[in-house]
Amino acid sequence: MKKRIIVLFILNFLLLMRYKHKSAYMKNVNLSNEENKKIEEKDTQKVDIVYKDEIINIDLENYVIGVVACEMPASFNSEALKAMAVAARTYALYKIETNENYKLSTTTKDQCYQDLEIMKNKWGDNFDKYYNKIKDAVMSTKNEKMTYDDKTIISFYFSISNGYTENSENVFSQKLDYLKSVDSTWDKNYDYKEKEVVFDLNEFLDKLGIISNKIDNIDIERSNTGRANYITINNNKYKGTKFRSLLGLRSTDVDIKYDDEKVYISTRGYGHGVGMSQYGANAMANEGYNYEEILKHYYSGIEIMYI
Repeated sequence: MKKRIIVLFILNFLLLMRYKHKSAYMKNVNLSNEENKKIEEKDTQKVDIVYKDEIINIDLENYVIGVVACEMPASFNSEALKAMAVAARTYALYKIETNENYKLSTTTKDQCYQDLEIMKNKWGDNFDKYYNKIKDAVMSTKNEKMTYDDKTIISFYFSISNGYTENSENVFSQKLDYLKSVDSTWDKNYDYKEKEVVFDLNEFLDKLGIISNKIDNIDIERSNTGRANYITINNNKYKGTKFRSLLGLRSTDVDIKYDDEKVYISTRGYGHGVGMSQYGANAMANEGYNYEEILKHYYSGIEIMYI
């Protein structure tokens, strides 16, 4: 008899809890659209961006959609797009957390950004397909960011490597434990990584500020990833990143040949080489890696947390 009373008590208790849960749910359903919108906005972070010479206050996740659309091909694997979304969000949050009044640039100074009009012009008939694909990638990682030692990281990324990413101190003069050189052999699958450019000899020397009409010698000091740390030409020494900037090259992994009239420069990779390779991320995703695995490969020792 006692067992029967206990069973009935438990059943009544469960029914009561279910009713309360249902009632609470129904209350949310019966809220007006405006009230629901206000509730959603409480959980939505805003950021200030400088776009078309105006300062715009925008929802963080909408901003990330615009960054992913601009920074990574929409045809990439969804897991790569998710990794890109977390990296873009993390970068923005790092900038804001280190300067609460910071206005995010929408150029390569910070992160490239595109609005809906540009996306429509770029994708044409594929707009719905690609926009929804990117939006899904962003919203499925909503509020996620990368941290190291409980601090938001500066999540640099770039297009494609020469097979290895670069140590941060060789590019940005700051050593960060989570931005160490790692293997990115997936990038070697893409012909896109290689490029040759040709300069007239005088044009080459002018761009470097060298007053001469010939090249006497060229010496390249390389990092362990094959990129140029320093390049010396006619006793003029340039940091690899400065050399790349002056000549508008794709990367600092360079080979240089020359004759009496021309200079031939071959580059491997595209971008500064620090952090996540976007093409590497896509190749990893195509092999079955998920976005968390991709991020933890390129950013050493990080954790993925909610903001």
